[in-house]
Amino acid sequence: MRRRLAALLIVPALALTACGGEDSGSSEAKSSPSASPSETTPPKAPKPVESASPMPKVTGKTGKQAGITVPKAKPSGKFVVNTVSEGSGATVKKDDLVVADYTAKIWDSGKDLGSSYMKGGAPQVITAGSKTIIPAFSQSVLGQKIGSRVLVVAPPTAAFGSQGNQQLGVQGSDTLVFALDIDKVIPKQAEGTQSAIPSDLPQIKADKPEPATISIPKNDPPKKLVSKTLIEGKGAEVKNGQTVYMQYSGAAWKLNEGKKEAKLFDSSWKTGAPFSTKIGAGQVIEGWDKGLVGKKVGSRVLLVIPPEQAYKDQARGADLPANSTLVFVADILAAM
Repeated sequence: MRRRLAALLIVPALALTACGGEDSGSSEAKSSPSASPSETTPPKAPKPVESASPMPKVTGKTGKQAGITVPKAKPSGKFVVNTVSEGSGATVKKDDLVVADYTAKIWDSGKDLGSSYMKGGAPQVITAGSKTIIPAFSQSVLGQKIGSRVLVVAPPTAAFGSQGNQQLGVQGSDTLVFALDIDKVIPKQAEGTQSAIPSDLPQIKADKPEPATISIPKNDPPKKLVSKTLIEGKGAEVKNGQTVYMQYSGAAWKLNEGKKEAKLFDSSWKTGAPFSTKIGAGQVIEGWDKGLVGKKVGSRVLLVIPPEQAYKDQARGADLPANSTLVFVADILAAM
């Protein structure tokens, strides 16, 4: 059911996963509320080393777009993680959600793969040590200190494997070079006590870092969009055009074989990384664009989306019949 959209580099988002995806500007992108990463596990990467000849050169200050100069010689084939400058913050631990800016290049062709510092760009949110995220990201931030700049040389086994990534122009034999600026660690989910939900709306249980439980009432769904804050965050309000990072679970408003507990058709918790999208820009269904703008970072939001702001009369498999009202619970982790 889920559309696999996050595995392409459309600035501001660089692929984190091992498989290719679909263009987030396409009609296929809008057919899912998510741009969830693929659940395909990347190939087992070699153990990273601190240095291997020849080495690329990284210039510029941390916090600004890096310059990357690649040697004319062929890469060593080793997975290199080299701390260019060490920050003074806490050490990144396994499963931390790390916000990191990047600049990227293909060693073999010299092609630039963009930077989060470019106009319209946004950082990556990386689950440190996750097996569902390419090692070039997940392993490279692990054990680093906040504020560090890290040079990464990623052979195919630490990046997209032998299949490469056609949409990025990455061949299966390409070595990639990254400069990662490790900015901060953010909470994995909304923090606080969830407020009571009226009995005529879906009931949500989302207290653990896993797909939520959504229970559907027997009454008919509301005709208009519901956007209810269950936990109010302490961050800034989400604005149109920002890239929003969140954990979410989604279900259709229908009883599941007579049971109130709805069957989830999608959840970011299954992918190993939060979902990110530019909000208010038509990259996701209308109910998300209208229901999340104005909410505070750190909030948990219940969305009940009528068909006309979701998929209308289009069926999306057995779990999403035509004219479905959709129910989501979304934890807003960051907005940039």
